[in-house]
Amino acid sequence: MSEITTTADALETIRKVRQVRQYVPGEVSDDQLHQLLEIARWTGSSRNMQPWRFVVVRDKAVLQQLAALRENITWVADAALVIALVSPGHNLQHEAYDEGRVTERLMIAASMLDLGAGTAWFGEPEREAKAKALLHVPEGSTLRSVVAIGPFVTSKDPRPAGPRPGRLPLDELVRWETYE
Repeated sequence: MSEITTTADALETIRKVRQVRQYVPGEVSDDQLHQLLEIARWTGSSRNMQPWRFVVVRDKAVLQQLAALRENITWVADAALVIALVSPGHNLQHEAYDEGRVTERLMIAASMLDLGAGTAWFGEPEREAKAKALLHVPEGSTLRSVVAIGPFVTSKDPRPAGPRPGRLPLDELVRWETYE
């Protein structure tokens, strides 16, 4: 990792964070994992409820089973680990918002530790139920997604029909004072 010594360095580091779907064999050290979990723990949440609980999965057989739950998340099996994001299921709207916040924080932190990270969503309730059963998540809780983390090849999307590259220009995204 290049040293971050200025605000510009930090902003450039954050700007370069991308979804990773191609991992190489390797590990996330215990120290790196502890740093990631501390970052996740300190993420802001709605009304400071801190609704999440994190299930760290390193077992390759379990990673393969999670990856098999949905056709377009098979790459999860190649990560060193996943952090499953479990919420209590009391306020789905707030918890979904908080899940997005902690996911992005984990991805930024992983990038700063020279690791790749990608979020994988289970989708339909049946797939979520299978993931919950696999990880022994309590009834009523939600487990919509996991964050896969590990050493990586590239953040380039390997799918032939993946999203278009780049970003829309600011003049297409930003409105001033009102939407019109």
